Amino acid sequence: MGSELRPIGSPVPVTWYPALAVLLVGIGLMITASFFIYEATSSRRNRSLSKELTTGAVASLFLGFGSLFLLLASGVYV
Repeated sequence: MGSELRPIGSPVPVTWYPALAVLLVGIGLMITASFFIYEATSSRRNRSLSKELTTGAVASLFLGFGSLFLLLASGVYV
C-alpha cells in the first residue's frame, strides 16, 4: 500500500486556455453561420435533415468546448 496520491491536473496546459477558447468559439461560429446560410438559401424540398443535424451537432460541440475554455481562461473553474 505504498501508492502515492497525486493531485488531479488538467490534460491541457493552462496557458493554452485563451487560445483554445478563441479558436473553438471561432470555428463554432463559422459552422453556425454556414448552417444559417444553408437554411436561408435552400428550398424546403432540397433540405437534408441529416445534414442539418450533423451541422448543428458539430457547431454545438465546438461552441460548447469553446465556452468551457472561455470560462476556464477567465478564472471560472467548472
